[in-house]
Order: sequence, then C-alpha cells, then structure tokens
Amino acid sequence: MRKIKPGEIAVFVALFALAVALAVGATWLLLGRAPLGDFRGVVLVLAGVVLFYVAAIAIFRLFLRLRPLPRGPIAAGSPEEFTYHVYLLFFLLVFYPVMFSSIVPVPLMRLFYQGLGARMGPNTYSGGVLFDPPFLELGANTIVGQRALVIPHVIEGDRLEHHPIRVGDNVTIGAHAIVMSDVEIGDGAIVSAAAVVSKGTRIGPGEVWGGVPARRLK
Repeated sequence: MRKIKPGEIAVFVALFALAVALAVGATWLLLGRAPLGDFRGVVLVLAGVVLFYVAAIAIFRLFLRLRPLPRGPIAAGSPEEFTYHVYLLFFLLVFYPVMFSSIVPVPLMRLFYQGLGARMGPNTYSGGVLFDPPFLELGANTIVGQRALVIPHVIEGDRLEHHPIRVGDNVTIGAHAIVMSDVEIGDGAIVSAAAVVSKGTRIGPGEVWGGVPARRLK
C-alpha cells in the first residue's frame, strides 16, 4: 500500500470539516427550535449523523466529478494517485464504518451504495460489502449474499489498479463469496457461497460457479 502524503490528508480534512459544518448547520436550521422534549439530545445527534452522511456523500461525488478516478493502473506520484488517496480516506474514515457495521438495513444500504455511485438495477440488494461503488454495475433482481465481498480494486505491493465489475440480471452471489476486479457475470448466473472468483473471470449466463478459486460447476 502506498503512503498517503500530508497534502492529500489536508484536502480530506478540509472536505470532512465542510461536511461536518453543513450537517451541524442543517440540523440547527431544521430542528434547532423544534419542541423535541426529553429526547431532544438523541434526536439532534441522530439527525446530525444522517445529515453528515448526506453531506459527505454529496461532497465525495462532487470531488470525483471534478477529479475523476480512472480505470486501470494508477502511477505512483501522479495526479490520479492524489485523487485516489483522498478517495481512499473517505472510505477508510467515513464510509467503511457503515459498510461493515451490518447495522443499517439492507434496503437503506442500497440507497447508500447508489449514493456513492454504484449502478444497481431494480430490486437488487446487497447484504455484503460493495467496494469502490463507482466501478460497479449490477443488473435487476440480483442479490449479493451476507458478508460477500465485491472488490473492483487491485492492491498488490506497489501495484494499484481499478477495473469495473459487471453483474447481470437475476444473479445470485452467495454468502461469504469474493468477487475480484475485472469480473463479468452473465444473467441468471450463480456464484456459490464462499467461492472466490479470480480477477478477469467471465461467467456466462446461467452458469453456476463455486470453489476456491471458483470454476464452472454446471
């Protein structure tokens, strides 16, 4: 993993502080004078947390619109690496606590991932963790099982790359499965529980894959 530099940390801290300021201001404007009774403190804190995440996602998406994160390799010392490290800090410090908590209901996690840039068709949900949502495309009526991991990035020593993962309609990715970068899964396919789908794998429509590494079962 590459070292995150002070300048990258400073940009993230500034964006984080902006999200906090927006959340505090919005909470006060919306609820500051509302008669909330004995639960006033609890309501204000919960509202502040929700509004913070709304602001953080909006700022994150705006940052990526201004400085898009490219597909493929990211060279050391490049402007793209600067963007990636700010992007990474958002996930490490803001978004991962939600993604790994298992506290947020699955239907709300769908909205969370869509807010972060994942393209998800109707009636598609994830009980697992979808890394790097801007690089994910999931079709309709697809389910990602509990504790499954879908990982579009490659971090191997100094190697750093992002490759999209495309999942079709009516796909089932079993619990605890791992789907790695540059994978395509056709309509109606099944990835068995605890399978590990290697980088660059192509799973055809209706196929069933399982094992470590995953291979076609039928």
